[in-house]
Amino acid sequence: MMRGGRVAVVGGSIAGCAAALAAHRGGADEITVYERAAGDLADRGVGLAVHDSRYVELESAGYLDAGMPWVQLVRRRWYVRDDAVTSPVGREIAVMPFPFRTYNWGPLRRELRGRLPRSVDFRAGTTVRAVLPGAGGVEVATDAGSAHHDLVIGADGYRSAVRAARFGDVRPAYAGYLAWRGAFPEARLDEPERWAGDDCVYAVFPGGHVIIYRIPDGAGGHRVNWVLYTAPPPDLDLGLGRDLRLTGPTSLPPGSLTKALADHLAYVADELLPPYWGALLRETAPDELFLQPMYDFTAPRCTADGVLLTGDAAAVARPHTGAGAVKALQDATALEAALTASDTWSQALARYDADRTASGRAMVELGRRLGDAFVRATPDWRAMDQSAMESWWRQADGSGAFGGRGLKR
Repeated sequence: MMRGGRVAVVGGSIAGCAAALAAHRGGADEITVYERAAGDLADRGVGLAVHDSRYVELESAGYLDAGMPWVQLVRRRWYVRDDAVTSPVGREIAVMPFPFRTYNWGPLRRELRGRLPRSVDFRAGTTVRAVLPGAGGVEVATDAGSAHHDLVIGADGYRSAVRAARFGDVRPAYAGYLAWRGAFPEARLDEPERWAGDDCVYAVFPGGHVIIYRIPDGAGGHRVNWVLYTAPPPDLDLGLGRDLRLTGPTSLPPGSLTKALADHLAYVADELLPPYWGALLRETAPDELFLQPMYDFTAPRCTADGVLLTGDAAAVARPHTGAGAVKALQDATALEAALTASDTWSQALARYDADRTASGRAMVELGRRLGDAFVRATPDWRAMDQSAMESWWRQADGSGAFGGRGLKR
């Protein structure tokens, strides 16, 4: 097992905190986390889900535990709008098992941050300007100066500066459709008895769907969390001022949706979704809404010249996979294992790369396949029943990796 050494983690989100914890457990004695945001990242209140089987693995590895607030889901109900049906939730076309725990991004990140030892130097409000590999290590340059590290971990998301420094020709590709995201306190939910607390809702329509589930609010209550996927009309003003096919990835933060986007969301809610679920989307305030154009990519490798990529910096799979946070935590688990089993930095990087590059590619391919099935080439949902939906889902999921691939033992 390696002992000693200086490690830098660029990015202080879930992936970054988990990577710093992995470096500590792997034997590094000096760990610095560079996070460009100066505020509290725990203020971000959107949801994520972890398959029960992946939770068991990550709990065993020490990256999740029962003390982190969560909500248990057990089933997925599929609904379609049918004006001949009197129920406002729409016509139920299928019910499937859905063994997932849901989390709130902010409180989960805060829990991981709190598990870092005091020896970790966490530098909020610090932007990394350059990552410069050289003889015997890597220099990280910020406005405050530069520092030498034995290993630099890029955990800085899909717009990773660390990835750009080592794989500058890797550009995330726009998938041609959008994700609207929203979350609001459960107390504002109308007629909550219509929706069981352990149900995940998939309300489907031609060209898209919305996923709705409850998440913890971090204070003992719940929030309603939803993600709507659909392609925008070709002439819709996204308010991004650029061609998403030609530029780097971007998003619209809460409260900044254009009128055209808000109008299109209202159209989907009012005309395409069953009334209850459409009204739920309408209940979300403008400052609780944000927009994510869908991108995907994977770096050719996860490591190069003293640099290692983790989470979305290494590979971005579309959220349909139900495994974004899982992948970041699995990356940390693999990093710890690589450091523990190696005598040199180069050995550790080689072990990590052999494990995580292939896994990232598999999840990206799954995300593309599910994006086609759920958005770009949707079936005639109204003609589907339980048997047809089960057959369709088996084909869409393919390898059965929805929720994340199992950790290597």
